Amino acid sequence: MTDHETTTSRSATTTPLRAVVTGASSGIGEACVRRLRDLGWDVVAFARRADRLADVAERTGAHPVVGDVTSDDDVARLVAEAGARGPVHALLDVAGFALGVDHVDAADLDGWRAMYETNVLGTVRVTKAFLPLLRASGRGDVVLLTSTAGHDGYPGGSGYVASKHAMVGLARTLRLELAGEPVRVIEIAPGMVHTPEFSLTRYGGDQESADAVYAGVENPLTADDVADVVTFAVTRPHHVNIDSLILRPLAQASTTSVWRGPLVPKVRPE
Repeated sequence: MTDHETTTSRSATTTPLRAVVTGASSGIGEACVRRLRDLGWDVVAFARRADRLADVAERTGAHPVVGDVTSDDDVARLVAEAGARGPVHALLDVAGFALGVDHVDAADLDGWRAMYETNVLGTVRVTKAFLPLLRASGRGDVVLLTSTAGHDGYPGGSGYVASKHAMVGLARTLRLELAGEPVRVIEIAPGMVHTPEFSLTRYGGDQESADAVYAGVENPLTADDVADVVTFAVTRPHHVNIDSLILRPLAQASTTSVWRGPLVPKVRPE
């Protein structure tokens, strides 16, 4: 029996494990909701777009809560609804986005502010609000979806890079602050992930520019690839903590090195 089958079997006969997923209406968040529901977890799905969230809930059986991570009132309502369902064992901080490709000398401060409000302060707001429930569960997880941008930098990504570096710093600091408590802090840092909206949002709705990001790249990561890693992390025995995990498509050797073309053995001269 696999670990996933064990988790599902345990969930079917006892109180189910319960997760809260932010950014749950699309992309990686939606994929995490599906994966956890397939494993028998009770999932509270949180996102701004009511219509898309309702569709996710209908397809997966997740409990939808409409709201924004930048709103104190919305997050308080999320905590109340999640807590009313029983113990909360995992918080997946997935909500976030990139906006613009400006260099620092042309930085759009409104864009920076918007990314910080969601990516950084939104993550802190939700995490702070759920820590009492995660502690009380006796086996809590905080999963922060960062990015390889939080471990490196690239031209034109300064605002997003800075926000993801802040999230990495948050994960490392929180892990130290929770030492001795039954709460794991897990950072998952994906590289190039091809989802319908990430690059489209970054380029302000310019589909041609968004498509060019992935042009010629053989098998960029998908939202399901990332969700598979996230669910692997939260289903390890609870004494095993995956502090930080970076995943990239094979075609991406680093944040700035992407192979565009077929992946074939290189012929070396003898």
